[in-house]
Amino acid sequence: MEVGSESVMRGTVCVTGATGYFASWLVKCLLERGYCVRGTVRDLKNPAKTAHLLKLFGAKERLQLVEADILDERSLDAALSGCEGVFHTASPVIFYVDDPQAQLMEPAVTGTLNVLKACTNHPTINRVVMTSSTATVQYPDDELSDQVLDESNWSSVELCTRLKLWYALSKMLAEQAAWKFSEDKKYVFISILPSAILGPILPPTITSSAKMILDILKGDTLIASALIRMGYVHIDDVASAHILAYEKQEANGRYMCSSIDMSYHELEELLQHRYPNYKVPISIPKDIKPSYTGLSSTKIQKLGLQFKGIEESFDDTINSLIEKGVL
Repeated sequence: MEVGSESVMRGTVCVTGATGYFASWLVKCLLERGYCVRGTVRDLKNPAKTAHLLKLFGAKERLQLVEADILDERSLDAALSGCEGVFHTASPVIFYVDDPQAQLMEPAVTGTLNVLKACTNHPTINRVVMTSSTATVQYPDDELSDQVLDESNWSSVELCTRLKLWYALSKMLAEQAAWKFSEDKKYVFISILPSAILGPILPPTITSSAKMILDILKGDTLIASALIRMGYVHIDDVASAHILAYEKQEANGRYMCSSIDMSYHELEELLQHRYPNYKVPISIPKDIKPSYTGLSSTKIQKLGLQFKGIEESFDDTINSLIEKGVL
């Protein structure tokens, strides 16, 4: 982590959805930094989902897993009691759904509002950091090719609905609802907008970003992604961004967190040249125009974040895929 590796005793914070890919890494980083962590999980009776958390450095002394459901506001009280801060990461990550409202919108928006409502019942909580997504800014209109997007941008509800970008819509509606609800609250609210997260995978299952890389290395193509210029970021940088936003008193508003932007063609070329032993295709012509110019993470860099190199991001992802026996 770039925010420092010193381990001193700090306060108690809650991480919602603690068994998730990013949340697990955030728990790891917070424990290493000396925090006492309360992690919410939906089922404490499923050791397969929690075993990787209980093995973390400091977990025995400073990690408490609490059963809670973000769709049940009252179930959150035990996890939030006595906490000074909250990292709200819990939100469904699903890209293909049959019922967008039930599978994505309701859990994302209602779940976020329930967490924030529960926070108002605990006066010790002074800061809430929410994990949002660059998907909340990537689709503002149909003419994106000349834009560098930053925290001032928002995706278009009409465009996301028309293109059936349900995940992007759910993240945007959840974040906007959170900002509106938090306007007059005593806690400080901050949102972090990571792009596609790469890096080590602590949970037993692989993530959507890692699955995309796995598919490419196995020779599969993702034609649907051809017109989407994507951002990528190392999971350690995303954790650092959250902790910086929590610890820096001057932190405020939204923070984009993306270390590099690449077209699908550029991604294929990078993987082909760096990992020649795999069957990486070059399936997308160079002259296909991507959807936008880039994502600006200048604001989080000014707060003190230094991004890792993109090669390390892909190396760590691929090493995890090898360790899990899927590559």
